[in-house]
Amino acid sequence: MRRARGGNDRSDSRRETPGRARLPLRRSLLGRLLAVSALVAACSVAATAWIAVQTTSGAIKQEQGQNLTADARIYDTLLDYAARNPTWDGVGATVRELARESGRRVALTTQGRQPLADSATAATAPALPPQASAVVDPLSVDTVLAARGTDGQGAAADRIDPRAVGPFRLSAADSKTLRRTADDKVECLNRAGIASDVVVGASGRPRVQVVGNDPERALGTRCDLAALDTPTRSEQKALDALTELADACLKRQGREGVQLNSDLSWGDPASSTVPSEPGPLVPRVPLPAPAPAPVPTPRDAPEEDTAPSVVTPERTGENDRAIASCVSAARSEQLSSYVASPALLFIGDEGGATLPGFDLSPTNTARIAGAAALVLALTVGASVFAGARLVRPLHALTGAAQRMRDGEQPESVPVSGDDEVGRLAAAFNDMSAHRARLEEQRKAMVSDVAHELRTPLSNIRGWLEAAQDGLADPDPAFVSSLLEEAVLLQHIIDDLQDLAAADAGVLRLHPESVEIRELLSQVAAAHQARAENAGVTLAVTATAPGPTLRADPVRLRQAVGNLVSNAVRHTPEGGRVTLRAYAHEEGDGAVLVEVTDTGTGIPPEDLPHVFDRFWRAEKSRNRRTGGSGLGLAIVRKLVEAHGGTVDATSVEGEGSTFVLRLPGTTPSGP
Repeated sequence: MRRARGGNDRSDSRRETPGRARLPLRRSLLGRLLAVSALVAACSVAATAWIAVQTTSGAIKQEQGQNLTADARIYDTLLDYAARNPTWDGVGATVRELARESGRRVALTTQGRQPLADSATAATAPALPPQASAVVDPLSVDTVLAARGTDGQGAAADRIDPRAVGPFRLSAADSKTLRRTADDKVECLNRAGIASDVVVGASGRPRVQVVGNDPERALGTRCDLAALDTPTRSEQKALDALTELADACLKRQGREGVQLNSDLSWGDPASSTVPSEPGPLVPRVPLPAPAPAPVPTPRDAPEEDTAPSVVTPERTGENDRAIASCVSAARSEQLSSYVASPALLFIGDEGGATLPGFDLSPTNTARIAGAAALVLALTVGASVFAGARLVRPLHALTGAAQRMRDGEQPESVPVSGDDEVGRLAAAFNDMSAHRARLEEQRKAMVSDVAHELRTPLSNIRGWLEAAQDGLADPDPAFVSSLLEEAVLLQHIIDDLQDLAAADAGVLRLHPESVEIRELLSQVAAAHQARAENAGVTLAVTATAPGPTLRADPVRLRQAVGNLVSNAVRHTPEGGRVTLRAYAHEEGDGAVLVEVTDTGTGIPPEDLPHVFDRFWRAEKSRNRRTGGSGLGLAIVRKLVEAHGGTVDATSVEGEGSTFVLRLPGTTPSGP
């Protein structure tokens, strides 16, 4: 009853073990795999979304920048047309050329959306968008588009396009006369070593521009540049008209009138004689300076100085702002009849659609979030599936190992593939099969040891009982028979003790320098009598002096002797057993010892087991056909203890060869 209760406890323990061994999800491999997969998926989704947004935004910004540059060029071209022409008549050719160069649709309408020009090629032009791209008005310039369209030059501070000159435009004759004067001044400056060029402004008036960042160098020369600053009759007339308009504006505000200079400044004339761009420039207040010396006037200048007296109002910031505002309003009023009326500019594609943009609206946000959630869900699902496939064979391995620990019959686990887990399962199956073989060998060894010990003990007991019963006389032959059985018994016990010591790693060796030829001769002499009785020739073939090695001579003789004894036993009468020793040809210092016989040989299926303990080709374990089955196992252990190896080759019916490979030393001298 006690044993049965113990067995039930053991069975209950086995049933409870899997439950205790199960880990919580947060500590299991599956849980960690899921956590890592979720983290990787989240990072991947975030990184992908960030890259997509950055890439899309960059592409859109680049596209918008390119389109904005093209739009600015279109705007600037049409603004130039409006500044030079009083109407939009004939602008169609310019619009079509701009559309061809930009690959887009360009349309102009009045502010009432009456068509002026359209580059659309379809029979029925698509409807224009409700919002115009820009308003083309040379008297009120879009400063952003103007800055892009004129390489950063922009428009004037009063938003009047500098190309809108109106009555300040010179006639061809005036422009030609001033050009000859400007060329003379440039030649004069060049002779003085000052590089300069002639630059023609929008009004047709030339001016001299000094090359470099120090234009005041021209003041110290004899080249009089002031002649280029004297207005012509037409310019003076336009300037007087502009002054009247500005004075009227100032008088309505209760302020005194001003006299505008040729550069549209007021107050004292500019002290600098460096020529500047005449015409409608930005109003400015020059620094007070002495009046310039009188200069000769061109042929087309007025003969008499009829300019009104200069009235200088009180110089205050409020007055200057009021004057600048009135001058700007006067310029707009003066130029209104010389420039085209404001027009609406539409820029788009041929189909009438506007450029696509990146609008992160709530709908787009929801789409991105949904896509990210879908990717995350797919990743987690794939991780769960992969984790389950990964953990399933591990559970099988754990269960098989626990059953093996509890003493149950080892069993194989399924190998799912050639991955790490599959290789682990295959290694476990190999270990399980090896353990089963070891268990079978252990059981067979116990049986073999019992059999080997039983035979001599039974013989000794039988002879002693016969002598006790008076059936056998204790004569010398009787005693010799008992001694033979006792020696056999002692031999078996010694072999088992040697194997146990070798397995435990406590086999003691006493190495010394050994001349292998001499050792083989000693072994051959010890087995010569047995070989002669069996009709077998025993020979040693080794050159003198043979190779030397450092080994325990007693243990080495024991190993070679076991091989010789085994060879003589399995060689028929008239056969031959040869002992041979030589150095390895590869020069690694190893010494090879061969024991070759011409016996019955070993079948190929039995050759891998010849060094197993208690293994015998003849399963009946007859003493006449074999020994105890421990000799070759002892040979392997002794050779391995010396740091060597042993191999066997055999051809059934022709004989066998056993080779000991031992580490050698330098050959001894003569």
